[in-house]
Amino acid sequence: MKKAIAFIFLIPAVFFAQELNAIVTVNFDKLASEDKDRLQNFQQQVQDYLNNTKFTQQNWEGDKIDCSFNVFFVSSDGQTRYSAQVVITSQRPIEGTQKNSLMLSILDNSWSFQYEKNQSMYFNHTDFDPLLSFLDYYAYIIIGFDMDSYYPLGGTDYFNKALDITIRGSSSSYSDGWQLNSASFNRRALVENLLNAKYQQFRQDFFDYHYNGLDLLNNKSTHQQAVENIIKLITDLASVRDKLDSRSVLLKVFFDAKAGEIVEYLKDYSDKSIFETLKKIDPPHISKYDEALKVN
Repeated sequence: MKKAIAFIFLIPAVFFAQELNAIVTVNFDKLASEDKDRLQNFQQQVQDYLNNTKFTQQNWEGDKIDCSFNVFFVSSDGQTRYSAQVVITSQRPIEGTQKNSLMLSILDNSWSFQYEKNQSMYFNHTDFDPLLSFLDYYAYIIIGFDMDSYYPLGGTDYFNKALDITIRGSSSSYSDGWQLNSASFNRRALVENLLNAKYQQFRQDFFDYHYNGLDLLNNKSTHQQAVENIIKLITDLASVRDKLDSRSVLLKVFFDAKAGEIVEYLKDYSDKSIFETLKKIDPPHISKYDEALKVN
């Protein structure tokens, strides 16, 4: 997705382009050799599915979203059922630079599904499939976060689609991972946070953090305003910290991706108390903020 879309009428071909530029890797080390043989085309099939499926119903006005799915197979029933852990990441370019901003870095450790060697993979937005619906869910999450960074609350439609998948998944025979639970990461909890009114200001600040923050940092005339928009997300979170769930999956996902980036862009900020604030609202990354406090 490009910030500037002035050229879209000159390049109509991008209107109907798929949204993702996904790289899929797989690790079979924990599986038997017979399982590895059955899965020999799995990586390419999943990658093709993610990259060749159009997940949105609207014209895609820009670059595909770079993302990765790193699949670590954990077990197999020796036939067609598998369990895996997956690390999902995505990123978006920072305007006026050669840098990218990490948008997601999620470890999902409860993916169970059925797969037969060389089975067909077709997008179906109405039926739940433990393999494809998992991919669809993360496609919508990736697209939703990307859209939220370019338009205020721009990802809502995609988060709603992801929620629909979790509802169908929670009543399936593969409900693990789709139902609400107390795990540090949960698919259902993430989308419920995203769609909860309590987090609407955070999502607005998320937009400003990227579009009116990171994207403007490289311009001297807008640099100070950009820094202030980054700071605003932090101070707004601090002001409502007592009203938000201390185990919020959305905030975990945000800071897992952004803690290092925030330190990088604020390390020269004159008021170091911002890192004390971050320590309070993001305890899991205290060590990063302590290091930033040591910088003169």
